Amino acid sequence: MKEKEYRMNSAVRDALLFLHGIPNVALGDRVLIRDYNGRKRNGQVIETTKDIVLVQVFEGTADLDIENTWVRFLEKPFELPLSPDLLGRVFNGIGEPRDNRPPIISSLQRNVNGSSVNPAARAYPSEFIQTGISTIDGLNSLVRGQKLPIFSGSGLPHNRLAAQIVRQAKLPGKESQFAVVFAAMGVSYADARFFQEQFESSGVLNNVVMFINHADDPPMERLILPRTALTAAEYLAYDLDLHILVVMTDMTNYAEALREVATAKGEVPARKGYPGYLYSDLASIYERAGRLKNRPGSITMVPVVSMPSDDITHPIPDLTGYITEGQIVLSRELHNIYPPVNVPPSLSRLMKDGIGTDNTREEHGRLANQIYASYTRALEARNLASIIGAEELSERDRAYLKFAEAFEKRFIGQGETTDRTIIETLDLAWELLSNYLPKEALTRMSEADIKKYYKN
Repeated sequence: MKEKEYRMNSAVRDALLFLHGIPNVALGDRVLIRDYNGRKRNGQVIETTKDIVLVQVFEGTADLDIENTWVRFLEKPFELPLSPDLLGRVFNGIGEPRDNRPPIISSLQRNVNGSSVNPAARAYPSEFIQTGISTIDGLNSLVRGQKLPIFSGSGLPHNRLAAQIVRQAKLPGKESQFAVVFAAMGVSYADARFFQEQFESSGVLNNVVMFINHADDPPMERLILPRTALTAAEYLAYDLDLHILVVMTDMTNYAEALREVATAKGEVPARKGYPGYLYSDLASIYERAGRLKNRPGSITMVPVVSMPSDDITHPIPDLTGYITEGQIVLSRELHNIYPPVNVPPSLSRLMKDGIGTDNTREEHGRLANQIYASYTRALEARNLASIIGAEELSERDRAYLKFAEAFEKRFIGQGETTDRTIIETLDLAWELLSNYLPKEALTRMSEADIKKYYKN
């Protein structure tokens, strides 16, 4: 059927174009908008009724004259051309090149919204991924196919941490290297350049496909960018059998764009003005990570979520925590060390399935519990010392204070270039426990563990 071009626009509001009297338009259809200068813009149908069609314009509606604007409905959804040539390339949110190289030409094109996956076809994530970062590997282990977000605050080094994970992530004992899909929404030019330079200097750039939306790019493009990136990830994982690490920054910018559209549509707001469907919308992105049975490839996701006002109960981190399998929380109180991971609220719900005798070491789970318990006790002693003074504490509590100081300096803090094996991380944990705490304090460890690994 020949595509028709219409000039029946009735109104423009923010990045939305309202049209009346357009028949047979499907939700999600791709749209081309041509203005009076002949410049083309991309759009998508986000609402259709008997009387009105609502089009979201990704490049924005600035300078659009509704009397001289033509709209063409392409009668197909947004699709991304797929090819092994994706690796090493940089695109915008809708898959157009940003690296001054030709577009990808391929007969294989797929809907960026993805296709539904039978839950019974999913394989349970269980293979340990070594990031080289002790607070993740030792205490919040990442497994292949997991969704593990980084919760951060403004000014904290979440980008540096994400870049370090990309450089160092590997499956221990295997040669397979992760290919990376990097999705950036609303980032500054400096941040985008930082990631590109990090990938280039570490030699992984040719194994990375980047989708970038800068802070001064149209906000509406941020709504389709993560879906475009995940379409590329699914192709690389399930067609080319690669292990894919997806890093998305910043999901808060995505949610802000979603709120902007919801407000322009006149929808009734929910918490803090975000639409009531924020949960299901985020889930449609996060749930595209995972593994499939009888497929060697996988998608592991590390989204970055900046917490407005450092509020972990804000709707975006709050809902993200419900959908994903844990979180790595960065703390402003630990700003003088890197990475400033706040241990008590951080967790990995799939950690137990990726550690132990077959993956890391037999006592790993018990050791992680012991570290959590000891550090939490040390923080309580630190709070008490701030009230009554350290000299008034018991000898045991003063030992915990020394343990906390050493733990933060040597275990949490390790620097951006330090890549520790999981064995080095576990040995360091035992060294700290042995040097600062008596055997009687190790209530989470077995007698065999203490006999084998305790040094004093």
